[in-house]
Amino acid sequence: MDTPLILDQPLYTSEQNLLPFAVTDVLTEYVGSHAQPLLHFWQLENTMILGMKDTRVPHLNAGVQTLQQAGLEVVVRNSGGLGVIADAGVLNLSLILPLKGNKLATAAAYEKMLTLTRTALPQLTITAGEVASSYCPGEYDLSVNGRKIAGIAQRRIKEGVAVMMYLSVNGDQGLRGRTVRDFYRVGLKEDFGTGGYPPVDPKSMTTVADSLAAAISVEEVKKRFSRAFHNSVPSRSSSRWLAEHGDSDLYQRRINSMIQRNQLIKELTENDLL
Repeated sequence: MDTPLILDQPLYTSEQNLLPFAVTDVLTEYVGSHAQPLLHFWQLENTMILGMKDTRVPHLNAGVQTLQQAGLEVVVRNSGGLGVIADAGVLNLSLILPLKGNKLATAAAYEKMLTLTRTALPQLTITAGEVASSYCPGEYDLSVNGRKIAGIAQRRIKEGVAVMMYLSVNGDQGLRGRTVRDFYRVGLKEDFGTGGYPPVDPKSMTTVADSLAAAISVEEVKKRFSRAFHNSVPSRSSSRWLAEHGDSDLYQRRINSMIQRNQLIKELTENDLL
């Protein structure tokens, strides 16, 4: 197996908000074919990342308008789960692992991310289990003292698996929670909290900084995860690495797929501007 890779991407702008999802797919296929474990860091400017289920709320147009009024861009991702907020205080990281000769079960892949997180943040007592009143609740929500700091999803492509986590490092988590709650309240109206959509309670979530009761930057958290993943591998620019090693045709196909997936949101936004 080749030496692990650590790739880092500076904050994507709102105009680039489809790219990290396409990049993750390209990296997952690469890891699957090269048997080279990889850790990828990325962030987005103020954005609400919707799951496909979110696009089926009965009053989607009104819900999207609420997000836009809160100053957020809206993008629909290509993996499971429900909506999450991305901003400068939220770190997205993907632990991408090969499956050739290593048929990781779903739970086992999640456990690898949990172990990595506990190693990176040893000062915190982190537990895994659904926080039902958080946004994007799931079996592998990560919590400190019952309040969620992170959520994890998986995407499997051919011989690779991307275990993807959003980690609330710092910033106003209460505001993030209220913003997502407002989207569901407006998008669902009297059906808020039903039909598999979470009854979001902003108090159910917190940040790494608040859990530590100390200031901590996203850059420091990246360093901690990098050391936990492999203590002697320097991080590299993901955009530069992709230019040198990535499959440009595959990357463009994945971008096109994301454009198609987001056509509904684009049409809603354009209609609002008319």
